[in-house]
Amino acid sequence: MSADVHKAAELLATAARTGTPCPPVRDLFADGDLDAAYDVQRLHTERVLAAGHRLVGRKIGLTSPAVQRQLGVDQPDYGALFSDMALDHDGTVAAGRLLQPKVEAEIALILGADLPGPGCSVADVRAATAFLAPALEIVDSRVAGWDITIVDTIADNASSGLFVLGDTREALDAVEPADVEMRLHRGTELVSQGTGRDCLGDPLNAAAWLATTLARRGDPLRAGDIVLTGALGPMVPAAPGDVFTARISGLGDVTISFEGEAA
Repeated sequence: MSADVHKAAELLATAARTGTPCPPVRDLFADGDLDAAYDVQRLHTERVLAAGHRLVGRKIGLTSPAVQRQLGVDQPDYGALFSDMALDHDGTVAAGRLLQPKVEAEIALILGADLPGPGCSVADVRAATAFLAPALEIVDSRVAGWDITIVDTIADNASSGLFVLGDTREALDAVEPADVEMRLHRGTELVSQGTGRDCLGDPLNAAAWLATTLARRGDPLRAGDIVLTGALGPMVPAAPGDVFTARISGLGDVTISFEGEAA
């Protein structure tokens, strides 16, 4: 890996460690150099694993056509989920743990079988999925002011922060992911809503894309992996004292609180 890949990784790691966001890292690379950005992400993964944490799955980002247009891309991206990123349903995000958190509601897949190599289909995803669960992803950016392009967000582990799975589990034959409806409340206020079709037309499409992309990179999805398939509605900034609850039809609720007093 190049010196610039290592420099970008160090900038992002320092921002996370100190709690001070860094400038964008995209200027270290040629425009649209996604391979370099994923190399930065791989260095981050190696560091987290070396620290004793486990890789427990993957998240998919940029599944909204509107967000893709905003960043000038025509594909999603992905990041890694680690054991230290998981929070319990109805748990609390400690004050100061994240830099610039935002919340989005998603469908999580829990895989019961490995997914095949390049060319993974929606039918393959269906066959490999053991359960669905309602999920909240708490995204975060180590880049100041969320001033990101796709290169910045990929390098920054797809702007991952934390994630929460609800306590309910449903089989795919009981719930059709494309047909679900999602409502996200902050306290009693409805702050985001959408449907399964707002995630690449079907969250299973997003999962098939991820499986194919990871297999091409030599890192396929395995049985037991959690897959956060992508936001079902707009993400919402979080502040101390906020309590978010997402209700996804057919799947149930998932809640997270942010430590501190509301403004």
